[in-house]
Amino acid sequence: MRTLGMLAVVGGMLLPAMALAQTPAPPARTSPAALDKAGEVPDSQKLERSTQALGGMREALRQVLEKVEEARRTKDVVKLNCANEKLTQIKGLLRISEQADVALQEAVSKSEAAPGEHEFTKVMIAQQKVGQLRSEAEECIGQLAFRTDENLFVEVEEPDNLPGGDPTRPAAPPDLIVRPPPASPTD
Repeated sequence: MRTLGMLAVVGGMLLPAMALAQTPAPPARTSPAALDKAGEVPDSQKLERSTQALGGMREALRQVLEKVEEARRTKDVVKLNCANEKLTQIKGLLRISEQADVALQEAVSKSEAAPGEHEFTKVMIAQQKVGQLRSEAEECIGQLAFRTDENLFVEVEEPDNLPGGDPTRPAAPPDLIVRPPPASPTD
């Protein structure tokens, strides 16, 4: 028996280290209700959806903060800068959304349709952008953070019917037979 490769521990699961590959984060999805035109949404639902969107954006902010802290712990400046940039953008969008939510509440209480629709649209657009930025922050850090245990090894049993030899060390090419030139040239 020979020992080959290493295993990595990812989220409590053992995976072959060579099989770990980063896959892009799925694109941020918004509910079909968020894509409705603001004029078609009743005022009570505008307030409810705006509140839900703000909650989702705050959760995304928390998740990206965790990514920034992870980058700090690993002392990876490139990842930290990338995640910090996404965090700053999310903070700005959240601030704008909170102000728009307050303005939406005022517009609904005054029964002003146009300003309410405008503020609702701002919150919904910000929600979409925050979801996208959260996904980009995950890409900055990388989805598969893994560690290996130096005491971990894998034993592989080779079947008896495999051809012999090491494929990484091919056999030497056969000797070339060099024939001497003809004794007399032909014209």
